[in-house]
Parts: sequence; C-alpha cells; structure tokens
Amino acid sequence: MTRTTKLPVLLTLATVPALALVGCGGDGGDAAEGSVSLTLAHSYNDDQPQARCGADLIKEEVEAADVGLEIEIFGSSQLGGDADRIASVASGDIDLDIQGASALGAVHEPISVLDAAYVFDDAEHLTAFMDSPEGQAVVEDFADSAGIHTLGAWSAGARHFTADDPIRSPEDLSGLRIRFPGSPQFLMNARALGADATEVAYEELYLSLQQGAVDGQENPITNIDSENLSEVQDYLSLSAHQLNTNLVIMSDRWEELVDAQQEALTSAVESAVASVTDCVAEDEEATLDEWRAGDDWEVIDDVDVDAFQDQALDYLDEALDDESHDVFEAIRSTSE
Repeated sequence: MTRTTKLPVLLTLATVPALALVGCGGDGGDAAEGSVSLTLAHSYNDDQPQARCGADLIKEEVEAADVGLEIEIFGSSQLGGDADRIASVASGDIDLDIQGASALGAVHEPISVLDAAYVFDDAEHLTAFMDSPEGQAVVEDFADSAGIHTLGAWSAGARHFTADDPIRSPEDLSGLRIRFPGSPQFLMNARALGADATEVAYEELYLSLQQGAVDGQENPITNIDSENLSEVQDYLSLSAHQLNTNLVIMSDRWEELVDAQQEALTSAVESAVASVTDCVAEDEEATLDEWRAGDDWEVIDDVDVDAFQDQALDYLDEALDDESHDVFEAIRSTSE
C-alpha cells in the first residue's frame, strides 16, 4: 500500500535522541484527551528476549510515562502469523508489531537483505548501520513502499547449525537436509552457504528432526534452547551465519499520537533495543555454559567461519539485484 504523502520514517536506536521525532506530533499538544490504547503483537513466547526484554519493556516504560498511552500485548502469534500481522499493521488493524526482516520482504523485498547470511559482522554492526544515513534510507524506502513506519531494530542473536554430524565447513553441509524457514531470503541464504534447504514449519521442527525427516536445522541459541533441540540432535555448530534481525514496526496510528506520546513511545523502543541486545547475550552465554558443561550434545567451536562468510558474500553479491543489491552494498560498506 503506497502513500502519496508520508511523514518522516521513524528509526529509534540507543544512539538516536528521543526528541528527534517529537516534531512529527499529531496536534503538538502535551497529552491526548483520555487514554489511547495501542495493540502490540509478536510471535514469541513469554520467556524469549523479544517478549520479556522487548515488548514487555516497551509497555512498562510507555505506561510509566503517564502520557495517556496504554499498550496491550498479544504474543505467541495470537493475532496471526507473520504475513497476516504485517497486513494488519499496513491496514491499521494492529498498531505495533515485532517482525523479522525476511518476513517484511514480502511487502518490500529489499528490507529482507537485513537477514542475509553474513551481511552483518555482529550486533554492533547492525546497530551502527541502522543509525547511519544508509540505514535510514532503507527504512524510508520501506515506509514509502509499504506504508509502514520503523521504530527500531535489534538483533535477537546469531543463527547456528545443529545436526547429527558436526558442521565445520561448507563441505560438511553436502548431502544434509537442513531445515530453513521458507522465505525467499532464507532460501537464498541456504544456497549461499551450500545447504540443501528443506522447508518445515517451525511448529513441526522438533518432530521432523526426531523422525529424521530433516537432518539438521539453523536457529539462534535462544530458539534452539526453547525448542529443546538438544534432545533430538547431537551437535551444535557455532557458525553464526546470520543475525536474527527484528524490526519494531507501526501503522499510521503514529500520526494520531501527540508529541508527549510519541516521545514516550520513542524512548521506550530505544530502551528495548538496548535491553533485548543485552538479554540475548546473557541468555546465550548462560545456555552455552550449561551445554558445554553437560552431555546433552557437543558444542562445535572450531567452525571455519571465514570460509562460510567468503562463500556466502560472494554468492549474495552475484545473486542479489537492483534495490536489494544496493542494500547489500550499503551494509557491507559500513563493515569494519
């Protein structure tokens, strides 16, 4: 859905002053008459960092600001799957949502490059890019194309391989059926890494691994832990081949908020960006320490990440085209 007139796109990270967006306010007032209630949807369980350190913190800080703004959270895909919720944000039926970049590619393909294999060096690179003019241009194009604002972005951790065999190099993927999500960017990542991608619904992943329908999969540590995949796999290989990038998006309901409400929401998202990053790092460290000390499975630390990265970036440089390639080049240009 394309708008002929757009407000400036919104991007708030820890390094962006909260007052930068106040000028976009609905009527310039300090508070709305009565209380405004916003819906915030996401697909995560209550114990995952995106929920407890992200969505919950946004709600807590917004309501503590006492500017006549309330947030009602609907987690665990209560308001539909990713595609349904994106459409609902675009139509205004959902106010706020937490989405993966690859899912947003369904409405604006170039934004999915934020989920490309090895395009970011680490979470700090993601933050630096989103705070750069190049990152601002990406979310502006997304807003112009899809009619959806971006309030912030965080990394929910790097994705790693699990399988019944160790995966130390691209050659080790040969002959293995690896489950990847079905979005175009994830499937392109599989080809870039040299994997034979098999599409399996996330809800069916444990059973598919248990029954041998697939040989392995890839996910962030927090997801691997929450799904108890150590019960049905022998090896975790720390390939860190993709950052799991989430964006906090909002409908045009933003335009109805007055200055004080916009400022409170902006500040809350800034806090959540920093909080999720810290929570993910803490959770991953604790989980890996537990796994290394136990005998549930073997953690493979000596993955040839350079070989994976070189192969993936070379492939993506050739496979991506037009605006998507422009985003790829912009991200890589900010790599240190």
